[in-house]
Amino acid sequence: MKVFLCRGATEDLQPQATMHTSLVVSRMSWGLLFNGLLVSVVAALLWEYSKLREHATVLEEELHMTQRSQEFTQTQIDYHRALQALHEDGTRMVCSSKMHTDRICRFDYLCYCTEGDEFVFFHSNASVMLPNLGSRRFQPALLDMSSVEDHNTQYFNFLELPTAALKFLSKPVFVPDVTFIFNRFNPDNIMHVFHDDLLPAFYTMKFYSDLEESARLLFMEGWGEGPHFDLYRLLSSKQPLLKEQLKDFGKLICFTKSYVGVSKMTTWYQYGFVQPQGPKANILVSGNEIRQFSKAFMVKMNVTRFAEVEKTSRNAGDESEKDEYIVVFSRSTTRLMLNEAELIIALAQEFKMKVLKVSLEEQSFPSIVQVISGASILVSMHGAQLITSLFLPRGAIVVELFPFAINPEQYAPYKTLATLPGMDLHYFSWRNTKEENTVTHPDRPWEQGGITHLEKQEQERILSSQEVSRHLCCRNPEWLFRIYQDTLIDIPSLLDVVREGMKTRLSFNKSKPANKIHPGKVREPQCQTSVQATDKAQLIISWKIPWNLKYLKVKEVNYEVWIQEQGENTYMPYIIQQQNFTFSENIKPFITYLVWVRCIFNNNLLGPFADVLVCKT
Repeated sequence: MKVFLCRGATEDLQPQATMHTSLVVSRMSWGLLFNGLLVSVVAALLWEYSKLREHATVLEEELHMTQRSQEFTQTQIDYHRALQALHEDGTRMVCSSKMHTDRICRFDYLCYCTEGDEFVFFHSNASVMLPNLGSRRFQPALLDMSSVEDHNTQYFNFLELPTAALKFLSKPVFVPDVTFIFNRFNPDNIMHVFHDDLLPAFYTMKFYSDLEESARLLFMEGWGEGPHFDLYRLLSSKQPLLKEQLKDFGKLICFTKSYVGVSKMTTWYQYGFVQPQGPKANILVSGNEIRQFSKAFMVKMNVTRFAEVEKTSRNAGDESEKDEYIVVFSRSTTRLMLNEAELIIALAQEFKMKVLKVSLEEQSFPSIVQVISGASILVSMHGAQLITSLFLPRGAIVVELFPFAINPEQYAPYKTLATLPGMDLHYFSWRNTKEENTVTHPDRPWEQGGITHLEKQEQERILSSQEVSRHLCCRNPEWLFRIYQDTLIDIPSLLDVVREGMKTRLSFNKSKPANKIHPGKVREPQCQTSVQATDKAQLIISWKIPWNLKYLKVKEVNYEVWIQEQGENTYMPYIIQQQNFTFSENIKPFITYLVWVRCIFNNNLLGPFADVLVCKT
């Protein structure tokens, strides 16, 4: 065998082996490529599926939170948009007034953490906080949550967080309603319900148009509903919320739009936290506003004035006037009138009127209001039930009875109400001056006047006292002991008080109510000067009557003139009747005088000053 044949055979086989190897490698490459593509596709699908699941979870969460939000209300909410607005814009706040005592704030996206019991202001680059008080916000608070003046249990503030903190917190539940957030002061007491809550809330809602009739009220003081919750329901068509109920909705509640705080303008009384109780120093409400409120609330309670019910119950041909009647308010647990039945008989016999007895414990509040709305006389022991006198008709008489050792002048919330300008009520008080006509209850709990928990010497002092000294609120044992006494009414002396009230009422009915309209500015005030000598000069001031004077029937018109030497701190006041006057007393030559003029009706209705006159002698 030749060698070259073997060599040649080997050379012939090499190309075939190479081709086979290339084919195997090619197949492996395609397999790897296919596997790689398959893995990529699967990975892409898994990623897309993951994103879809994540998006679905977000949508599911948003749907769930939307449902939670709409448990508050029937109002529709775009949860995603609300959440985005909170993240991007944060909380926004704009407040009225410079002082915390009368400040009300409007918020967008104010939140409340139910676990921490804190309101939360979320900061973003778009947040607004006016006023931006910094640490002064805590001196002592941003605002009062109640209409009761500057009471430290009613202070409102919030803590602050960046919106970035939202990713670490529970998903917020949004309240789409406009929410009115404030504190009730004492919802168990009907006087406090009206004076401190209903009246202030009613006029606050009038002031802010987006609150009226459609707001969701939220009470944050922590009380339960209380016995008068139906009255709070009358403020809005939506069910009020209590602080405790917020926990049922979630850990973070965000109010898309809210108002925090309540107006104090309608309150007329202070309860003695700083100084002994009495009328507020600066009362801003009149009887006209009180009567508008009572009229609106009677409509809300579906109550028709008793006089109208009496009229419709008569025959169509009977044109006789309605019968006048007396209402006696009865108490069933404390501060009793021990001879109530005899008193009712005596009143009926003396004044030839029907006497109706009403009781908060035994009758519905609307039915009591209906009776009181037509009464000529209301007789009641001192107590919260006398707040119903705001429903009395004009010209009615209020007779308030006080137990032994209680001075009526020191406890006057209802006298203050009755004597507000425009209430047109006649107020009288009766005081038990006979200690033997008193039944005391020293063994009761302290909050109902019991004194057995006190030292023996203090008990003896209280028992021997003939008048409770002026005191601060709210746990003075002498006051509680005396105010919870039961009283045997001295009927002859009480009838004397009612007779005096009837005389006043008759004289009031015969006279026309005084004009309550204030004058306008005097018009075209002018001054002329003349020098009489080196040390004598005159100022001649003249003006025209206010524009509204010619449309009013006014008995007496005077004018007040103030003259001040420029650069001095004092001025000379004058009251004159004519529309021009020459002033010479204390007027010096070559001096500049500043002069103000205004009109006065009936000695007490003041007009604004006209623009100042600059007069050079």
